[in-house]
Amino acid sequence: MQTSIRSRLQHGVMHLEAAFDVPFGASWNPLRQMGTLTFFYFWIVAVTGIYVYILFDTTVGGAYRSVEEMTNQQWYLGGIMRSIHRYASDAMVVTMVLHLSREFIMDRYRDVRWFTWFTGTPLIWFLFISGISGYWLVWDELAQYVAIGSMEWLDWLGIFGEPVANNFLDPGSLTDRFFTLLVFMHIFAPLFLLFIMWIHVMRVTQPKVNPPRGLAIGSLAMFVVLALIKPAVSHAPADLAMTPTTLNLDWFYMMLYPAFDTLGAGTLWVLAVGLSCIVCAMPWIPPLKRPRPAEVDLTKCNGCTRCFTDCPFGAVTMQPRSDGAAFDREAVVDPDMCTGCGICVGSCPVSTPFRHDEELMTGIDLPDFDLTLIRKKTLKAAEKAGPNGVLVFGCDYGADVKSLKDDGIGTLSLPCIGMLPPSFIDFSISRAGVAGVMISGCKECDCFSRLGNRWTQERIAGVRDPYLRKRVDRARITEFWGARIDADALADAVREFRATLGDTADDEEDVA
Repeated sequence: MQTSIRSRLQHGVMHLEAAFDVPFGASWNPLRQMGTLTFFYFWIVAVTGIYVYILFDTTVGGAYRSVEEMTNQQWYLGGIMRSIHRYASDAMVVTMVLHLSREFIMDRYRDVRWFTWFTGTPLIWFLFISGISGYWLVWDELAQYVAIGSMEWLDWLGIFGEPVANNFLDPGSLTDRFFTLLVFMHIFAPLFLLFIMWIHVMRVTQPKVNPPRGLAIGSLAMFVVLALIKPAVSHAPADLAMTPTTLNLDWFYMMLYPAFDTLGAGTLWVLAVGLSCIVCAMPWIPPLKRPRPAEVDLTKCNGCTRCFTDCPFGAVTMQPRSDGAAFDREAVVDPDMCTGCGICVGSCPVSTPFRHDEELMTGIDLPDFDLTLIRKKTLKAAEKAGPNGVLVFGCDYGADVKSLKDDGIGTLSLPCIGMLPPSFIDFSISRAGVAGVMISGCKECDCFSRLGNRWTQERIAGVRDPYLRKRVDRARITEFWGARIDADALADAVREFRATLGDTADDEEDVA
C-alpha cells in the first residue's frame, strides 16, 4: 500500500517536472534545484539584512521610525532592500518545504542519506526562529502580536525564573536593553542556521549548493520586480496599552500563531516536538533492506584513488597499505556508507571485459552484481540485439530499458549508469558486434546516485579517467537521460538512433 502511494506520488512529481522542463530546460528546472535555491536565498537575505541593519535604530523608540524612513524616504534602495529581504525569506520557506517533500517522495532520505535528512530538521526550527525574530524588530502591531505570542509560548516551558512575556505588559516595561537582546537573537539565529546548513551537507561528496547562474539571476530579478510592485510595509506602530485587532499575517512564518491562540501553548509544543521527532525517525520507518557493500580486491588494487574520488557518498577512503604490496595506499570501503551504486566499479581502471578469464577480477566490485555477471549479461544482450542492432545500457532509476521489446534491441540495467566501465562500450561494439550502443541514465541534474550521469559523460568525452578509447567511433554511441515516465521517449530515441546507424552503414558501403 505504502509503495503504491509513493509510486503514484513519484509519477506525479516526475510529470510536473517534465512540464517545467519545457520552459526552463532540465538543468534550469527550479523543481530540481530547491536545495540550491534555498542556499542562494539565504545569501540574498543575509546581504539585504546587513544593509537594513546599517540603517536600523536598535532602540524601542527608534526602531519603527527607522524602518519607516528606509521604506518611504529611501524607497529606491532601503525600501527595495527591505522588501527583497522579506520576500527572499518567504521564498526560503517555500523552497525548503518543497525540497524536503521531494526528497521524501523520491525516497532519497534513507540509507546513507539519513544524516542529511536528520540534520534538516533543526534547519526548519532555526529558519522559523530567524524569520519570526526579524518581525519583532519592526516593532509595529504585527511585531507586538508575534513577540507576545512567542514569549508566552516559551514561558509555558517554565525554564525562565520570571515570565519573559512580562516585558510586554505595558508601554513602560519594554526597555532598550531587552530590545537590543531581540536584535542579537535575530543576528545569531541566522548564523546558527548557516552553521547547520554546513553540517547538513558536510557528509555529501562534492555537494551542490549553488543554483545555475541563470536561475539565480532570474530569481533575484523576480524579487526586485516584486519589491517594486508590492513593497513590504509596516502596520501601525506597536502600542502595548492596546491589543491589535486587524493584522495581515505572513502565513509563511506565522501559520502556527492562530493555532496557538486556539489550542494553547502545551498542545502546540506537543505537535511541534512530536512532528519533529517523527520527521527525524523517518529514515528508519520502515527499515531499508540494503545491498551488500562493495568489496576491494587488494591483488588488483594499486591505490590509484579513482574510486575514492568518484564515490558520491564518501564510502571509500584511502589508507596505508596492509598487504605489503609495493603501493603506498589501498582503498577501504565503509559498509555503513556504501549504497551499492557501483560507481566505484566503473571508475576502476582494472574493470575491463577484454580479458579471457572466466572470472573477471577488478580492484573493487559489487558482490551481488560483479563484473563477471555484467560481461555475461552484456554478451547475452548483444546476442539479442544482433549485428545490426543496438545495445542499451540503462539505470534502475531512470527510464526503464527493460520496456524495450523491439527486435534488434538488447538491454542491460545497472544500479547506476556510472557503474558501467567505458571499456564495456568498446567491448560491445568491437567484440560483441552490435551496431551501436546507447547509454541511458536518470534525468539530467537528477541522478539518483548524484554523480553517475556526470562521471559517465566525462568518461565518454575523454576528460575523466578511465576514459573511452579514441578508437571507438563516437557516431555509434548515443546518450539518453530520462525519468521512469520517459519509456516512450526512450523507445523513440532508440528507433531514431538505429535509423542513423543504418545511414552510417550505407555511407560506409558507398565509400567502399
